[in-house]
Amino acid sequence: MVQALFYGIAPAVMAIITIAAVKLVRLTDRRDWRLWAISVAVFALTAITGSEPILVIIGAGLLMILLDARPRLHRPRRRRGDDGVPPPASDERPSRFIPFALPSGALGAALGGGTLLSLGLFFLKTGAIVFGSGLAIVPLLREGVVDQHHWLTQGQFLDAVAMGLITPGPVVITAGFIGYIVAGLPGAIIATVAIFIPIYLGVIVPGPWFLRHRDNNQVKAFVSGATAAAAGALSGAVVVLTRQAVTDWPTAAIALVTLGLLWRFKIGEPYIVAAAGALGILLH
Repeated sequence: MVQALFYGIAPAVMAIITIAAVKLVRLTDRRDWRLWAISVAVFALTAITGSEPILVIIGAGLLMILLDARPRLHRPRRRRGDDGVPPPASDERPSRFIPFALPSGALGAALGGGTLLSLGLFFLKTGAIVFGSGLAIVPLLREGVVDQHHWLTQGQFLDAVAMGLITPGPVVITAGFIGYIVAGLPGAIIATVAIFIPIYLGVIVPGPWFLRHRDNNQVKAFVSGATAAAAGALSGAVVVLTRQAVTDWPTAAIALVTLGLLWRFKIGEPYIVAAAGALGILLH
């Protein structure tokens, strides 16, 4: 029964991710051909290699800084005594930005090492590089969970993404499902807490800093480049995952019909997934 349920859900999930990828690309790239070039290049890289190019995403952000907001080199201020006049006082308030830092040694001591430590470190890293959309981490999750650690199969990973879409809350709650499969209830707790720690420390804590620097050209340039690359990676992940989700004509039909419905109408994702699951039971 469960296999039949996810027989219908998996292709519907691919349609949902496709729509999310299209919206993210259009929202991010707009009419900037450079951002479109980044998205297309990362899409091809992800689709061909099947891996999440983390360094490429960061590099895309740095590239946009060089193109649009290259830092200016300021000449050092002269000290008192050079010309007898003290340097002017700066009216800029000190930044309250608190960077994310969590020593792996302390985490290892808390988790006792082993699988729980691996889960915690992996989801800490994953939560720290969410750009643009929760679904944008799907390629990174798939690479780490399926290819690197071999915790889940491709089919189980698609089920995990589906559970993240069905359950209340953001799609990154998929981490809880994955953690439970890997290490039971402790794994679910560790994975869920770990993936939200960077989001909290990287957004909530330094919120005042971001408000003061929201118009900073370098910050905006980096975010635009990184998000364009993340959108390309998400689009490439659709190609990789669809090979596992769409296995015959019925699943292809479910994917195409779901894609058409989501493109034309605003339907809640849980309703789509529930209907696809019911159809999977009827067909399989």
